[in-house]
Amino acid sequence: MAEVPKEITENLYPGEKVLYSVKKKLYTEMKPKFLVVTDRRVIYLDQKILGRYDLVDVPYEKLEFVHFKKGKIGAKFTIRSEEGKEITLTWMEREEAEEAMETIRDALNAIAVEPVSIQKKKGLLGVELTLSKPKEVVTRGLPMTQVVERAPLQKEDPIEKLKKLKELYEAGVISKEEFEEKKRKLLDQI
Repeated sequence: MAEVPKEITENLYPGEKVLYSVKKKLYTEMKPKFLVVTDRRVIYLDQKILGRYDLVDVPYEKLEFVHFKKGKIGAKFTIRSEEGKEITLTWMEREEAEEAMETIRDALNAIAVEPVSIQKKKGLLGVELTLSKPKEVVTRGLPMTQVVERAPLQKEDPIEKLKKLKELYEAGVISKEEFEEKKRKLLDQI
């Protein structure tokens, strides 16, 4: 994991933890770019000369899509929010991209109703990794004071999922139709 620059640490929420950090600098760039994954959001930092910088973040409740594609010539790591805002980091190594995606997946799974997974596709000319947040992921209920720890993915008991699902329905986060559909799927697992 790369060092976390002060521009990031100065912009963290109280209690927010950095889970993973990637530093990228090409020979043609004056200052490095950073991709930082925290327990609450993904942050992109583009450092400029003379102390200037651009900082863009995507909170997990607004995250739609994470994609990495590496071919023979280049590599591209893209994060897209529900509003269509995109963060792109080029020339990222596959190992760094996989670690960043696994960290994002684990943070989403800590607050998801259904597990989020990474799809992998290996072709002759490269590899693609995709993480898409399904509609069932409920993150709007995560208070800003709660800290998400990165932990190994564990299979949750269907009965516990039913309890969580009922709480979400009673809180008005999901509709009755969504509740009934998910309830049927979970009951089939018992």
